[in-house]
Amino acid sequence: MRVLKFGGTSVANAERFLQVVDIIKDYTTRDQVGLVLSAPAKITNHLVAMVEKTVAGDNIEAHQADAIAIFDNLLTGLKAQVPSFDYDAMKAFVTEQFNEINNRLEGIRLLGLCPDSVNADLICRGEKLSIAIMQALLRALGYGVTVIDPVKNLLAKGHYLESTVDIHESSDRITKLNLSKDLNHVILMAGFTAGNENGELVVLGRNGSDYSAAVLAACVRAAACEIWTDVDGVYTCDPRSVPDARLIPSLSYQEAMELSYFGAKVLHPRTISPIAQFQIPCLIKNTGNPSAPGSIITAVCDDKTYPIKGITHLSDVAMINVSGPGMKGMVGMAARVFDAMSLAGISVILITQSSSEYSISFCVPQKELSRAVNALEEAFRLEFKEGVLEPLGIIEHQAIISVVGDGMKTQKGISARLFKALANANINIVAIAQGSSERSISTVIDDKRAKVAVLATHEALFRTFHVIELFLVGVGGVGSALIEQVKAQQVNLKARHIDLRVCGIANSKKMVLNARGLDLETWESDLAASTSGFDFEQIKTWVEDNHLLNPVIVDNTSNQLIADQYVDFLDSGFHVVTPNKKANTSSLAYYQALRTTALKTRRKFMYETNVGAGLPVIENLQNLLSAGDELQAFSGILSGSLSFIFGRLDEGCSLSEATLEAKKLGFTEPDPRDDLSGMDVARKVLILAREAGLALELSDIEVEGVVSREFAGEDSVEAFLARLPELDAVFKQRIEAAQKDGKVLRYVGEIENGRCFVKIIEVDGDNPLYKVKNGENALAFYSRYYQPIPLVLRGYGAGNNVTAAGVFADILRLHANR
Repeated sequence: MRVLKFGGTSVANAERFLQVVDIIKDYTTRDQVGLVLSAPAKITNHLVAMVEKTVAGDNIEAHQADAIAIFDNLLTGLKAQVPSFDYDAMKAFVTEQFNEINNRLEGIRLLGLCPDSVNADLICRGEKLSIAIMQALLRALGYGVTVIDPVKNLLAKGHYLESTVDIHESSDRITKLNLSKDLNHVILMAGFTAGNENGELVVLGRNGSDYSAAVLAACVRAAACEIWTDVDGVYTCDPRSVPDARLIPSLSYQEAMELSYFGAKVLHPRTISPIAQFQIPCLIKNTGNPSAPGSIITAVCDDKTYPIKGITHLSDVAMINVSGPGMKGMVGMAARVFDAMSLAGISVILITQSSSEYSISFCVPQKELSRAVNALEEAFRLEFKEGVLEPLGIIEHQAIISVVGDGMKTQKGISARLFKALANANINIVAIAQGSSERSISTVIDDKRAKVAVLATHEALFRTFHVIELFLVGVGGVGSALIEQVKAQQVNLKARHIDLRVCGIANSKKMVLNARGLDLETWESDLAASTSGFDFEQIKTWVEDNHLLNPVIVDNTSNQLIADQYVDFLDSGFHVVTPNKKANTSSLAYYQALRTTALKTRRKFMYETNVGAGLPVIENLQNLLSAGDELQAFSGILSGSLSFIFGRLDEGCSLSEATLEAKKLGFTEPDPRDDLSGMDVARKVLILAREAGLALELSDIEVEGVVSREFAGEDSVEAFLARLPELDAVFKQRIEAAQKDGKVLRYVGEIENGRCFVKIIEVDGDNPLYKVKNGENALAFYSRYYQPIPLVLRGYGAGNNVTAAGVFADILRLHANR
């Protein structure tokens, strides 16, 4: 015999009932089938709610109506599909059952409470109805059917609402039934239900139908026990929470027990024990996809593909810490702690103890916390009074994240990868526990961060896609170019296991968000249709609600107000990538706060494009300094626009003509005075100086503008450009004087002897800046290692595509640095 159990979603309606029959039909050609059924989906929830609301004096009509509708639709659907189905008899039976339910609920209402025995009888009615309907359906289709009454034939011990089956006695009872062995004869049994020594109905705990199937398989020594559900098998994580969770083909009984104990939804925690006792394989299959291979659970798993079988999380737990000087060296203290829990009937989920024996910490279900505290305070009343024990330490609303796998004991570094993943996700670990079998590692964390923790851990341990979620602020030239580059590279990045998603786009007026990633073909129209503006608090809340793992703010603006929020971005768990120089050139205190916050939160602040656009200026300077080098002097052309303008001056073009040409080509800012003032270059020099360890403010930079502040004035751009020819003669004279000496004019930033300058200088052919023009940047670093010939970096330093490419490279470095 093969025992097949079908869960609530597998018998939710007529279509699903008939799917079950199709599966049975296939099996009965080679094996006899023992069938265990749950209640149709939602029915047990409705029954539980009816009991609770009746006790509370609340109205239950909506639950009654919904439950009856589920069965009405089920019966109507079966009648339409199977004309021989005895609809009238089943309709009468359903009506009879709901009349009995209503009578019992009326008694509860009058009494004002619900005895556990009555509660048990009510909440298992869904399983009773499932079996009756399936019996009628199978008989209509020509099958022989025997129904096992679990109340008479499964002896269970414990409480009315949570009992454990005695396999030995139950086996004897079922053997005496002399069940037919005809392949066309189906054995039916309701899940979730058993009987106690007095013959009273008891239930096996919520979701106990899996356990019922395992019990029946053990009692008849079945060839296999199959759990049919709504997923293809056991996954490395809950696939509803982790989209790229992987199906595990096989696992051992011990691995399955660990996974189910710590929250895996596909199995009930007690399911494995009965079948493991008799070495009965257990198969997890999908009712909606019966051809899928599923997952098999056996005594020994030889599959080496997945040394780690899964990551689970158990929510709504509380941690209690019992500590004090009386704990150390006193025999029996731990025993008394757990005796108190046992006597109170409270399940202890996880235990950890300090090596000093000063404290014992353990987790209990959050709903049991008050009872656990009362039990401990009563058991140790004298110790608390005498100060031998300190007041109980309680941490509420925690979750347990567990990594499970037999192969963990032979794989080095799994613990390190787990803890690094949690640290990178900015998740604090409250406690750690590992069994001596090395089959599992469990960590206790804040419940609000549980889903993010599972995502981060799964990504790290199963080498799945590294998800990077971008929020792009500013969609001007650089921002728009970056979106096009990301769109062009998304497929190639997927091949490298990088899932780069643009989850948010904002300009000065509007913002659009999508947790799965915006459509980059329609982002402009989507943004135009949005009704909300950029609001970081809204983004932060939205990211938390959607459990995003690696959110990145990409600031493509030159906005000071946004730059002033970078510390808040980092402190809230966002990486920050930006070409905006305003943050790094704000006060030295803010500059240092950015780095302190990034270090504290383990977030990245990436700003390579602040100085050289697409050139790797910051990275090379940081590498030099990290290797012990020391910057002695610097000279460089740091403005693509001024590089272009001064190159055109070499060729005989006037200052006003060169400026207009640069503006037309898009090299300058919309207002060329932003370039000609020299302040953009001054900011870049300040950033380099601060990277080299100089504690300077922007006001410390000595700036000679191409045009003076007085000449720039405050007129319109057009008025300024109309006056600019007034300076042509002055610059022509300076250029001709330099050319007589074989030199050219260059606009440079310099660092020397702790001072910083931005100015126009004359350079000859031996200077590395002599041939730099046409929008190129060139930077010459003189250091202890690079002396007398400097380290020179040269390349285009202007243009939206170049800057966007540099920002893109910074984003991808987040993947490399994880």
